[in-house]
Amino acid sequence: SEISSANSRQNIKKLIKDGLIIKKPQTVHSRARCRKNREARRMGRHTGTGKRKGTANARMPEKVIWMRRMRVLRRLLKKYREDKKIDKHMYHALYLQSKGNIFKNKRVLMEHIHKKKAEGLRLKALQEQAEARRNRSEAAHERKSARNAQK
Repeated sequence: SEISSANSRQNIKKLIKDGLIIKKPQTVHSRARCRKNREARRMGRHTGTGKRKGTANARMPEKVIWMRRMRVLRRLLKKYREDKKIDKHMYHALYLQSKGNIFKNKRVLMEHIHKKKAEGLRLKALQEQAEARRNRSEAAHERKSARNAQK
């Protein structure tokens, strides 16, 4: 009755001071449940096909994946060129190949580089062997012709 008859700010203030009117506590809006769910999602829960609304491309764009991959491969190529592991010609060829979607990831690119270098060394060794063989046969031929000339 006393509360219902209070019709001015002054009266209300008086009732507050007397303790007849009290402020209700703010309702809690806890984020604990949200945090728990987020942790579960980080472990891969609740992310199956039934929970997805956007396309795969909307959830993780192909372009972003491509950019990441290109940056990784180009960074590796630059590093190898600076460390003199590959020359500028090989660098350029591999740069264009990586742009042309030949290398799936960094590991594949590294394997390709090692294979190319091994192949180059093998060819060089074969050329040296062939050159040595040629020189040896030429020397033998000259010896034979000299012997024939003496006769």
